[in-house]
Amino acid sequence: MKRKNDFLLCDLDAFFASVEQLDRPELQGKPVVVGGSRGERGVVSTCSYEARKYGVRSAMPIKQAEKLCPDAVFLPVSMERYQEVSAQVKEILERFTPDIETVSIDEAYLAVKNGTGYEIGKAIRSAVRSELKLPISIGVSENKLLAKIACEMAKPDSIKALWPKDVPEVLWAMPAKVLPGVGPATENKLKHYNFKTVRDIAEAPEEVLCKLIGQNGTALKQYAWGIDERKIEADEEIKSISEEITFPEDLEDRQVMLAVIQEQAAGVGYRLRSLNLYARTVSIKLRFANFKTITRDMTLSTATNSDTEIYESTKGLFDLHGGEPPWRLVGIKLSGLTRSRQLSLFSHGLDEDKEKQLTSIRDGLRNKYGQDMVYRAGRLLIKKKKR
Repeated sequence: MKRKNDFLLCDLDAFFASVEQLDRPELQGKPVVVGGSRGERGVVSTCSYEARKYGVRSAMPIKQAEKLCPDAVFLPVSMERYQEVSAQVKEILERFTPDIETVSIDEAYLAVKNGTGYEIGKAIRSAVRSELKLPISIGVSENKLLAKIACEMAKPDSIKALWPKDVPEVLWAMPAKVLPGVGPATENKLKHYNFKTVRDIAEAPEEVLCKLIGQNGTALKQYAWGIDERKIEADEEIKSISEEITFPEDLEDRQVMLAVIQEQAAGVGYRLRSLNLYARTVSIKLRFANFKTITRDMTLSTATNSDTEIYESTKGLFDLHGGEPPWRLVGIKLSGLTRSRQLSLFSHGLDEDKEKQLTSIRDGLRNKYGQDMVYRAGRLLIKKKKR
């Protein structure tokens, strides 16, 4: 049976650092580390390729990155700016296909007509480079697995194709960790039994792999042969929307914590409305100073996309489960997403209409000027605390 689609994986290279270099031309060609300022507790979120030459990597403590690359420019995360640029990239991708699965803020799979993938990939790279001045790597194949591996081969800032016919020569020579599901623990277990390369996995009896790593052995064997039946999950099928923050220092002030929660509620609410979605379930994630992490949720009687309702629900969860300060992390997650909302018998009347009008105005200003241009008074507490 003839395949229907080519698959592309588009990955913006060192995205956060690339945006910072775009906004600050004087940083071009310099090592840039995004994640926090010098001396702060925190980890590297992204770093430029200039910084990677010194051994700096994502998830590395900021202090370790300072030692490896003392001349680097250290910057805090500017998530709203990155989201703004990510949306601009998404607009470019949508010119080529509606079949887009957003993996993260800087990565997306696309499905396009069979035989057109490589040319469309080149056109996407050209558009992103010329219109946004951003580097992007693209992998092309007939399934997600091979497109992902091709994208890694393309880094930085290039395009590569990896087809099933290339699997024995190209994929089998790679280490087993390139396959989905092979994390550090599984990789060590496989190495212990002398399964080091993809070829080793491909040539191993399936029952041996299943005995070694459980039922995932069957999928791993298929991946080693370049077989991947996963489909594109279009963004319309998105399961949840979330936002969280890890504080540079443990947070002691309850009022500042509530201000942060209000900001996050506005952020996820805006994203809900941008996708024309409503949420039935609101969750809060909290991490305390001792690193204990809890998640609590509540299901609403009526699905919502209101900042106020999201905030009040999250605040209620925080009041019940927030415990005593200090807090290290807080996040909001919306799930049970739907495109329709059952009208409540207990409408708030004029107050609800007024809220909708104000929300519409705020969203319009955000769309035109960016999310930083509009915020609730609660953010003033955050700014005051920082001073």
